[in-house]
Amino acid sequence: MLIDSHCHLNYKGLVEEQADILDRARKAGVSIMLNIATRESEWDAVIGTAERNSDVWATVGIHPHEADAHPEMDTVKLVARAQHPRVIGIGETGLDYYYDHSDREQQKRSFRAHIAAARETGLPLIVHTRDAEADTIEILADEMGKGAYTGLIHCFTASANFADQALALGLYISISGIVTFKNARELQETAARLPQDRLLVETDAPFLAPVPHRGRTCEPAFVADTARFLAELRGEDVAELHAYTGRNFLTLFNKVTVQEAAA
Repeated sequence: MLIDSHCHLNYKGLVEEQADILDRARKAGVSIMLNIATRESEWDAVIGTAERNSDVWATVGIHPHEADAHPEMDTVKLVARAQHPRVIGIGETGLDYYYDHSDREQQKRSFRAHIAAARETGLPLIVHTRDAEADTIEILADEMGKGAYTGLIHCFTASANFADQALALGLYISISGIVTFKNARELQETAARLPQDRLLVETDAPFLAPVPHRGRTCEPAFVADTARFLAELRGEDVAELHAYTGRNFLTLFNKVTVQEAAA
């Protein structure tokens, strides 16, 4: 089972031809696509796409870039929308100090509200982190001390030490098409040694198209190229990688039943 664990089907570049995008993904063998929310104004559309397509699921959350634009976003609102049957995760959320599009303290407040929502609902947290490793892991660990929750680091590009810390907290790690880039040697070294039972794959479409699609709008079908590269990097059969990353997704996002996933 090949799964794109993180894509933005309602973003410009994909939404205009969403039906064709989904058709190409299915033809490429993609069984499930997780459609990620980044701002409240898109929640209805993100969930709507999941309602119309049995192989698409949704999340609710506020990207750290959008934290300043959502000062009233709190755990109560996240938990309420997460009750929808097609919503299976909380996020994406986290910290981004590379662009600093939102105040860092507001990013932290939003991040903690999302973690509390993940804890309350039992749904996994989807974490974005860029140039913010120390604060990200500090908050994740501090919140874990308040009560257990599950989650993953999406589009992983952080250090090997951060990977080890995230794994020690029980989190999963999702690898995007960045791993196929020639200048991603450190990431490739980390991805090669990640444990099978904590690894997922994603596109982050419409961004970060993997080789051999560099320069094109990324789409969920391209997760097959990332999986193929990753399997070769790890010395595994690609069918084996499809199988265990699929199992990992269903273990983590356990609101999806095996019966629904196979439908």
